[in-house]
Amino acid sequence: MSESQLCARAVIGQLIAQGVSDVVLCPGSRSAGLALCLDEAARSGLLRLHVRLDERVAAFTALGLGKGSGRPAAVVTTSGTAVANLAPAVLEAHHAGVPLVVVSADRPAELVGVGANQATEQTHLFAGFLRYRARIGPAAPAAAWRAHTARAVLLAAGATGGTPGPVQLNVELPAPLVSAGGAAGPVPGAAVLSGPHAVAAPSVLAGTPRTLVVCGDASVSLGRLAAELAEAAGLPLVAEASSNARVGGSALACGRLLLAGPLGEQVERVIVFGRPSLSRPVTALLSRDDVELVVVTERPDYVDPGWRAALVCSAVDVEPGPADWLDAWRRADAECSARVLARTSGTPVLTGPELARLVVAAVPGDQLLCLANSNPIRDADLAPIGSDPAPVHANRGLSGIDGTVSTAIGVALGGGRPTTLLCGDLAFVHDAGALAIAPGEPRPELRVVVADDAGGSIFATLEYGRPEFAGAFERVFATPTGVDLVAMAAGFGVPARRLSGADEVAAALAEPITGFEVLVVDVDRTGRASLASELAAG
Repeated sequence: MSESQLCARAVIGQLIAQGVSDVVLCPGSRSAGLALCLDEAARSGLLRLHVRLDERVAAFTALGLGKGSGRPAAVVTTSGTAVANLAPAVLEAHHAGVPLVVVSADRPAELVGVGANQATEQTHLFAGFLRYRARIGPAAPAAAWRAHTARAVLLAAGATGGTPGPVQLNVELPAPLVSAGGAAGPVPGAAVLSGPHAVAAPSVLAGTPRTLVVCGDASVSLGRLAAELAEAAGLPLVAEASSNARVGGSALACGRLLLAGPLGEQVERVIVFGRPSLSRPVTALLSRDDVELVVVTERPDYVDPGWRAALVCSAVDVEPGPADWLDAWRRADAECSARVLARTSGTPVLTGPELARLVVAAVPGDQLLCLANSNPIRDADLAPIGSDPAPVHANRGLSGIDGTVSTAIGVALGGGRPTTLLCGDLAFVHDAGALAIAPGEPRPELRVVVADDAGGSIFATLEYGRPEFAGAFERVFATPTGVDLVAMAAGFGVPARRLSGADEVAAALAEPITGFEVLVVDVDRTGRASLASELAAG
């Protein structure tokens, strides 16, 4: 058996021992030993293998697997540009705190910088965005291969008290990459490395200041904690669409819109959970000089965009506030919600908020919901508060649209439950390669609902959507693709259909999710700017 195969067996064996149960592999030559070992491990039932042609798709699929399962997933590539294509997902994992293990095959170090084929300095490609990186090769003893791999998984998961995120194992493999007749399976019986755990006592806050709870993008556990705190203390809760806190009697459906009104001006203290990043009103609130900012974080880093944090803690208790404070917010929210419903429904062509309302309502609590960035997640941010909402996932680390479908596929496979994704047409086209899942590969139970408004309608609501930029707007901001989305999906073998109208959409969403399908829904873009202005004005 070649040295490269021995090294590959040790790395894969330790990944399995540390609990990595899903690995996404892209084809390549330098990674041959890793690929053969993964194939054997998958055949033996030691892990689930997912093969993708496109490295960016693979990385976002692994990111989604980590989100859906709560455990680190790995992505394995060959050397060169294959590794560079992982960068968008690595950056998202870094900023969102999602565990991700990059296993990049490489030439031996002595072949880097001398003109060898497909060789570059790939250990620095993700500099500044990794929790850990290691160079692994046959020159080191086998104990080092296993130790570096175990440490990488531990740090990716945040098990030592750090923030979960991406790590890189750069495996430098010399020729011969494989030898005839050599066993390909992973090394069995690897020791498991575990990390420390600590729980801090909660900080106790007085209930007298007029306090608002804000929850941004967060895990289900953290989001529910924010909702429970707000309800126990009788405090209004502005919970973003991916906060997993839009539940209970304190959560406000139109919280971001109410912040621009008189109640928002009366806020004296804000308790922040998660990573708020969805709206300018929330960012403005967190930056106000006259507001005391308390940040509750489960990570070593924390959110403080206005440099105003007065207290940072891992847990908090709040004495009950005055009842009339929460009552005032509830009344205002009911009035605002009725106004939003009246303005966004009953139109000949669906508005974005109405489609989001239908989608959110159609996903039960025992399934999963993914929301794409741009308008879909903001439209869902105005949906009614549910009594048993589905867990929500979104790529809010850097808020990009790339990898949207791939991430949702990973979430569905990692979570093991039927999943619905709401995304825009540009995000769908941008990640079209995610639809290319080869026969025999694990396939998700995933319904992709595409809000097709022929372009990037969110730009119409921003400064450059004003009339003076109309001459350039369509080409350089809206960027309609002209792609037949149904035909595109069908070309990849994914069932797809186009829908129009609330009744037709509601009927389709009521059908059980039995595989991978795409629903393309006609959505109005022409009124997006005026709609946003009217809703913001109250």
